This record gives sequence, C-alpha cells and structure tokens, in this order.
Amino acid sequence: MAMTTAQLLRRFVPALAASALLAYGSVAIAQTAATAAPTRVRATIEKVNADNLEVSTKAGKKLTLKLAPDLAVMSVTHAAITDIKSDSFIGSAAIPLPDGSLKALEVTVFPAGMKSGEGHYAWDLGKKSTMTNGTVGDVVVTSGRTITVKYPDGEKKIVVPADVPIVSLNKADRSSLVAGAHGVFIVTKAADGSEVVNRALVGIKGVVPPM
Repeated sequence: MAMTTAQLLRRFVPALAASALLAYGSVAIAQTAATAAPTRVRATIEKVNADNLEVSTKAGKKLTLKLAPDLAVMSVTHAAITDIKSDSFIGSAAIPLPDGSLKALEVTVFPAGMKSGEGHYAWDLGKKSTMTNGTVGDVVVTSGRTITVKYPDGEKKIVVPADVPIVSLNKADRSSLVAGAHGVFIVTKAADGSEVVNRALVGIKGVVPPM
C-alpha cells in the first residue's frame, strides 16, 4: 500500500533531525578541539602542592592549574651573548625591522643536544611578534650583535640589543615549582574544564622567563 505524504513525513523527519544533530555535534566537537590548543600562562606561583599550582598572572588574575602526571619542567637562568656559540640551538621572540631582519625581544639558549619548536612562527609578546627557533650559523655575532639562525625552511638574521634579556634553559624537576617563582606554563583545557600544565618554564633565583 502506498504511503501518504503524512506517513512519509512521520518516518523521515525524525531521521533528518537526527542527522542534523549528528552534523551539529561533529562541528561542535571540531570547534572544541580547535579551542583546546595549548596556551601560555605567564604568572607567579603563589602556592604549590603535589597536584596543583595556585598562580597570579601578570594581569593579577588568580588561577588554579592542575599539574599533569608527566609534567616536564625546565629552569630558566640568566645568560650572556657570549653563551651563544656556533651550532647553539636558540629561540628568540622578536619583531620585524624595515630591512627584513628581526629585533629580538628575548633570546633563549637551549641545553646542548636539545631542539624544540624548530621554525619561524607567530608569537604572543606583542603586535607582529614572532618566535624563531633554530641553530646558530657559523658566524655567531656580526655587526655588533646580529645572529643568524637557521631552521629547516630558511634562516633569519636577528639583531640583539644590549638591553634584551638572554636566558638559558636547563632540565629541572618539580622541586623548581616554589612560591614566588615566575614561570611560563603551557596549559591545555581538560574535558572537565580544568586547566592542566603539561610543561613549565620556571625562573630560578628571581629570574622572570622573558619568552
């Protein structure tokens, strides 16, 4: 027996609605995943225990951050331009100069044998700021304080003014997480809405990580 129009609608409208819900759910999940990218929280530690950090951001906001079980910690200490050698791996947040080179906002020297975040990409230390992570070329310092940094897709010349902070990273552990220490905390949002620290760069003896 042929179905009436009303019967057809009763059968197919719920299915179409379910399909629409699934499609919407997929978009929502994709949007959630997109917003779940790691963020950098620059803050001072106020309290610490085995599972959490209580911090105060530069803007004065109070946050409680969970510590990931596999938390990676790096200490940040003062360094000098002379600590940058040929073949050193460094990172530098910088802004563009008219001649196409970059003016450093900070320089970070990585431990020997460690490479991380290699390349040139946008950063969040001000308008048009970028991060360049790569290997110092054969000529470490030319024209005063200009460093050539090479990475797989190219290279950049970075001018390092005398007043720009230069720091070194070293492997550390949770004992570096102490009240009063300044840090940059790499945070992701967990499914329950909590903010979880996966990596922490922590200043030693009052050093404020400049990156």
